[in-house]
Amino acid sequence: MFKTIVRNLPLIRHFLEINSHINSINKIEKDVSELIDLNKRLLEISIDNYINKNLHENKRYTDSKKLNQYEYQVYSQNGEDGIIAEIFKRIGVTNKFCVEFGAQNGLANNTTCLMLKDWTSAWIEARTDFIEQIESKFDIHIRNNKLALKKAFVTAENIESLFKELNVPEEFDLLSIDIDGNDYWVWKAIKNYSPRVVVIEYNAMLLPHDERIMKYNPDHVWKGTGYFGASLQSMEILGHTKGYKLVGCNFIGVNAFFVREDLVADQFLDPFTAENHYEPPRYYLQRHICHPKDFGEFKTI
Repeated sequence: MFKTIVRNLPLIRHFLEINSHINSINKIEKDVSELIDLNKRLLEISIDNYINKNLHENKRYTDSKKLNQYEYQVYSQNGEDGIIAEIFKRIGVTNKFCVEFGAQNGLANNTTCLMLKDWTSAWIEARTDFIEQIESKFDIHIRNNKLALKKAFVTAENIESLFKELNVPEEFDLLSIDIDGNDYWVWKAIKNYSPRVVVIEYNAMLLPHDERIMKYNPDHVWKGTGYFGASLQSMEILGHTKGYKLVGCNFIGVNAFFVREDLVADQFLDPFTAENHYEPPRYYLQRHICHPKDFGEFKTI
């Protein structure tokens, strides 16, 4: 037995060295994982501090008619949930019907939070994987006719026929447009429907006084670059021709908010111009707060 052990000592040493290396690697991996988690927490703290200093403590946003102070995030990608809630607090609701195209999987859009308040939604999404996730997560809302879902690639040519298929009323409370490209052209093409509020993505990389619009291409798919959409000035002008006032943009510089002229009164901050309401691109503030987003059946007591 002793001779066998002596004969295999080199192999035993080699095994122990390998085991030691494995333990070292495992420790390094654990340390790296902890550093990544720490970095994420520090980033969240930095973002919170930045927002508090540059938004909540900034005199530019203290006017009660300014919408940015009301931003908060539930299911929206940024602070849209809070702004939408504040707008309807001021103008009231009617049929509590909303439409969103570019709905993705429903867990990061502008109308999911409204479903918790018993709104009825119509969603249009082009990607099959997102459609399947929506059908799974929002099954009860689909079965209860609180969510109508359509798989389609939205264009200026088909948008109104899609609305008709989804039984969208001619006048409804909220329209959210986010298709990373032809947003301007599709909104322009909507002529027979009159939403009371419109949320639409603008290209904050373009200066607020520029009139620039991406050339219309019905087959456009966003490539993750700065070539998309239209400047805020272009959106303001389009809104004016359609009877809407620009009442604000979210702090991160992604979405613009329009209210139909007959509802504005003196409840929002004028002038209703791109120069007054423009927010620059602060995409570095995007984050996923709390736990990973999910959706299920909620009950109220």
